[in-house]
Amino acid sequence: MGVFPQKENALTKLFGKKKVVIGVIHSLPLPGSPYYRGGSLEEVYDFAVQEGLLYASGGVDGLIVENAWDIPFAKPEHIGFETVATMAVMAERVRKQVSLPVGINCLANGVLQALAVAKATGAGWIRANQWVNAYIANEGYIEGPAPEAMRYRSRIGADDVCVFADVHVKHGSHAIVADRSLAEQTLDAEWFAADVLIATGNRTGDPTSLSEVSEIKANTQLPVLIGSGTNETNVAELLSVADGVIIASSLKKDGVWWNPVDKDRVSRFMELVEKIRG
Repeated sequence: MGVFPQKENALTKLFGKKKVVIGVIHSLPLPGSPYYRGGSLEEVYDFAVQEGLLYASGGVDGLIVENAWDIPFAKPEHIGFETVATMAVMAERVRKQVSLPVGINCLANGVLQALAVAKATGAGWIRANQWVNAYIANEGYIEGPAPEAMRYRSRIGADDVCVFADVHVKHGSHAIVADRSLAEQTLDAEWFAADVLIATGNRTGDPTSLSEVSEIKANTQLPVLIGSGTNETNVAELLSVADGVIIASSLKKDGVWWNPVDKDRVSRFMELVEKIRG
């Protein structure tokens, strides 16, 4: 399905395998955010590296570095230089010390900032929680940055950085595009040059419905990832349709996103995935 020229499969290019699993590093609070309490940033960097190593030891295929504790998140135009600088150092430490492909997600929807971090650190992709159209988020009105972001990516020579784009973003109202079908919004993201599409639940850790994954998959040539809510119970069903998962909450201690990564949970999950890859 699709009306666009066939692209190289970004997941194959980045990971060299099918049914990929990407673990999310939820960083500690960064400078400029309300929960940051000052002091040396070595604790922040060390925590990110240790989380990455725990994911890697459990067998995941890649990592995405995310400023998850910078809550409440700033709108893209209010994300500070200090956030970008700290994320760049953190991502570089992770990429150098953990032998896995690394991506960047700068919240909330700091797509240009994520591209800058990816270019500076050699990260292979970014996540855009809203790539096209517009929506009402917890942060307020958020516009899709695709036109500006693609021009910025070209200007900084980062054409090798792939864009993983959510079709329906978490933590927001989609009333602005309620008159447009999921199929149309899927085509919008592909039309605006995304490389991978993401199907997700309503909030961090919420399950992604199989029907949403199936409809996105049916209307694109691009690979489709699950962006939230995957666990040991539903992974087989979801990967029967999707090309991989971005996962964090169910791999943390007690299944809570703000807890540290639980290596045993990661290992058990990856054993299931290996059986699915079969």
